Amino acid sequence: MRRKSIALTASAGVAAGALGLTSLALPAGAQDPNLPRATAEELVSSVLDADAPAMAGRVTVDNDLGLGALPGTGDAGEFLSAGEQSLRVWSDGQRAHRMSVQQDDGEITVVDDGSTLWKWDSAERTVVKHPDVPQRAESGTGQADPSELARSIVGKLRDSSSVTVDGTTSVAGRDAYELVLEPKPGERTKLSEVRVAVDAEHRIPLRVEVGTNDSPEPALRAGFSRIDFGSQDPGLFRFTPPENARVRTADPDGHAERHGDAHQGAESLAPRTKGAGWDTVVTTRVPAQALRGAQQNSGDRDNRSQQSGGNLRGLLERAGEPVNGSWGRGWAVDTSVGSAVITSDGRVVAGAVPRQVLIEALKEA
Repeated sequence: MRRKSIALTASAGVAAGALGLTSLALPAGAQDPNLPRATAEELVSSVLDADAPAMAGRVTVDNDLGLGALPGTGDAGEFLSAGEQSLRVWSDGQRAHRMSVQQDDGEITVVDDGSTLWKWDSAERTVVKHPDVPQRAESGTGQADPSELARSIVGKLRDSSSVTVDGTTSVAGRDAYELVLEPKPGERTKLSEVRVAVDAEHRIPLRVEVGTNDSPEPALRAGFSRIDFGSQDPGLFRFTPPENARVRTADPDGHAERHGDAHQGAESLAPRTKGAGWDTVVTTRVPAQALRGAQQNSGDRDNRSQQSGGNLRGLLERAGEPVNGSWGRGWAVDTSVGSAVITSDGRVVAGAVPRQVLIEALKEA
């Protein structure tokens, strides 16, 4: 593997990655802060509607969901890969944001200036430009920010959840409320709860944890290890492509570049959701070459997608379980937090659900 991927969460109900933050545990003997009473409804509204003030912080992300980045999830998939990462984030308190992740062979920098989002990969020397104020979740950056992550999860799960306040806590030295969402009876999911630590002063999410039925430890955890509120240098939110960088423009949905037939192909590969709430299923497709035999390693970066395709087929044959039915044949991958089925003709279904839910979705497709 060329390098360690950026880590980040399960978006749109995909159990594709996990965020962990053991470094934020309270020290022994620490007591939870005594805060004024807040209702679950107030905290949910804060998570969904609060505007983050200007700030700079460091976020720790640790993915242990077990599925890794799913094929077909685009840039967001990079942020869903397994492992622990630390990233820096900035906000101007209005529309602009910046994120930076150091990797073994370079750095990924994402700058959202309020009208255009830029993603710079220093190792590849490539810039992907997302114009027209794209949703940051589409291009991956929102999934690294606990506030954006919490807003996405709570927005999708609140109607299918029992929502309570479970006392208070402390995150990165700040007092916070613990908002808890648990699946209502009838929700078919491998997850047990989502916990969101909401800052007592600014009412923004500081940490997100996702629990499973099989472990007392969170499988998904992302939060600030440090956060400082205050005005930021405006230059942080301006981006000019470096010299000799290859600049590519994403399509309006943020899924692909505008190169010939790539736009049409991206539409067919774009993930779609089925159902709502905890048992949401995401469906997509992988390119035809992704399930062919391993390709010869030419060392050319332009052939990397073909090489990845061969690796995907080999991975499924090693780690997946062969399955078949009226819907066809394929491989199933199950973990304590989710499942995925990839068919031999390239269909992908995944979610934080038991395998049977995915099989039902394939039958109905």
